[in-house]
Amino acid sequence: MSELENRQLVEQAYANFKAGDIPTLMQSMSEDITWQLPEVENVPFAGKRRGRNAVGEFFSTLASLQDARSFEPSEFIAQGDKVVVLGHYVWQVKANGRTYESDFAHVLTVRGGQIVAFQEYTDSAAAAKAFR
Repeated sequence: MSELENRQLVEQAYANFKAGDIPTLMQSMSEDITWQLPEVENVPFAGKRRGRNAVGEFFSTLASLQDARSFEPSEFIAQGDKVVVLGHYVWQVKANGRTYESDFAHVLTVRGGQIVAFQEYTDSAAAAKAFR
């Protein structure tokens, strides 16, 4: 796929997430996707997962523990098989009502028309503090 097609695939994946259409989002991922967030103490959805089923569990856990108050990807930058997404989000932890926010950088790898890897860079200290 071209860089433009890779960017469009990722833009559509983010639109599906924002719309709450997780089943369609999941179809854009390979069966053996690698999904990595920073390790954050007391945050059950943090860390590394492998496989579409494990990523589905990530989204279920995420939805059960926090609500997105704002989720705004602002730039999609494609080069080769990588798409970098820059943005900002605000989350509210359901258990205690605390919010946290951060800029984020997501690096996605696309091969054969599917997302095969995702890595998030964010303020993990803000998330850890909100979940304490």
